[in-house]
Amino acid sequence: MALAIRDVREHDLNAVLALNNIAGRSILALDAARLRYFYEHAEYFRVAEIDGQLAGFLIALREGSDYESPNYRWFSEHYPQFVYIDRIVIANAYRRHGLGRIFYSDVHSYAEVRVPLLACEVFLEPRDDVVVLFHGTYGFQEVGQQRMGKDGPQVSLLARDLPSYAYVRDTWLDHGGLPDVPWLAERHPVSQDAGPRRVAGDRHP
Repeated sequence: MALAIRDVREHDLNAVLALNNIAGRSILALDAARLRYFYEHAEYFRVAEIDGQLAGFLIALREGSDYESPNYRWFSEHYPQFVYIDRIVIANAYRRHGLGRIFYSDVHSYAEVRVPLLACEVFLEPRDDVVVLFHGTYGFQEVGQQRMGKDGPQVSLLARDLPSYAYVRDTWLDHGGLPDVPWLAERHPVSQDAGPRRVAGDRHP
């Protein structure tokens, strides 16, 4: 089995949309316009590919976005810097194979050299104890709760401190940015397939 975690490409979007919208009640539905927003704006948007087949994806955004999610806005109001995991979806055929932990390790590695906090939420209605336990064992702690809209589900807002960030900030980010090496480079959200890539640590396109 050949596994690759890579930045999303435009030709993946139809498969990503289909995978998202059959994921069940714990994942909010997407339309093509919202998925295009993520493609054009999300700093982290990676897919898992197994033997050439799309097996899952994870989307995360930095602070400072105009993203309208109430959970993203909650973190924006409470923390100055963070990476917010908006959603992770694993195809049914590849669940219970550890892909969730692989994705979380990957987004953790992305985040810890850029921000002091990794954030997300889990639904409490319906509550999935496996999901709650997964986040707890991965170091997330509840920092708040809220209801998503007047009639929406109650969610637990979770955060994980990234202690490596202080060292990276003091050693590199405050002194010109991260080293210019491929594994530290950020995706260029607007023109992923053709445009130049940003150097990690440089917040300007």
